[in-house]
Amino acid sequence: MRLSKALCAVVGDVIASTGSHPTLDALFISAGAPGDPPLLAHHSKWKEWLFRAGQDPNTDSLAVLGAVLEEFMDFTPKQGTEEFDTWKERRESIESALEDNGLRYYRFGRILPQGDAPEESTAATPQTRTQEPVKPARVEELLEIVVKGLRRAMHPLTHRRKGVQPLSFGNEYDVQDLLHALLRPWISDIRPEEFTPSYAGSSTRMDFLLPTHGLVIETKIVRDRAHAKKVGDELIIDIEHYRKHPNCKSLWCVIYDPDQLITNAPGLRADLEGPRTSKEGEVRVRVFVL
Repeated sequence: MRLSKALCAVVGDVIASTGSHPTLDALFISAGAPGDPPLLAHHSKWKEWLFRAGQDPNTDSLAVLGAVLEEFMDFTPKQGTEEFDTWKERRESIESALEDNGLRYYRFGRILPQGDAPEESTAATPQTRTQEPVKPARVEELLEIVVKGLRRAMHPLTHRRKGVQPLSFGNEYDVQDLLHALLRPWISDIRPEEFTPSYAGSSTRMDFLLPTHGLVIETKIVRDRAHAKKVGDELIIDIEHYRKHPNCKSLWCVIYDPDQLITNAPGLRADLEGPRTSKEGEVRVRVFVL
């Protein structure tokens, strides 16, 4: 569905006030916005990226828009504060712009044309209720959806209903457990913490091995600024370990950087991604910075 320039402008202005370039880049990428981030100023970058999503025939523009808006629309500041008043005013401006375009926002990032009911509504047609999700044709397609959606998957767990203990994702084990849970319904043979062959006199445990697909997933969480500078060097050493493993043909490195401490994520990806070859073997590397 085409998104009007007026709607994109309203949403873009609001979203621009919620974070920095790296923060919003990560949000739009995880939401499925197509292509690379536009090389524009902060106030116009986000409306242009949304407008582009509405022009792309291969993109579900309403799903992208909903995912971009979900955290802002669903997380209510404390009432009686200046922050709440500002949030309410901005939220109402978005709702008005959606209404002008015949759309409506529903909780958890769902945007539907006015008159359409949310999925769980009893007004859904029998065809909608019985429709099954389509499994991606290749494991790489599945992994890309899951990995890019990790931050969205964390949101309902960290912002749970009143009186229920929220979950946190403060270390690599937390991120690994969530990733494992999301993959388990799709992939039956997932082997956590298998040892790699020795490199430079030491061995290491890989986070996840998918032996049927010749693929390893390695997760990192950036702890502080000093660690942000070293995470690339850690992965270089990991790559040497994994390259010698007989079942590792592809390595997916998932770096969770909640405080945006990595200053040059595109440069880090460029340095590490691609085929890495030596006499011990070859492994194809992909890097995701969340």
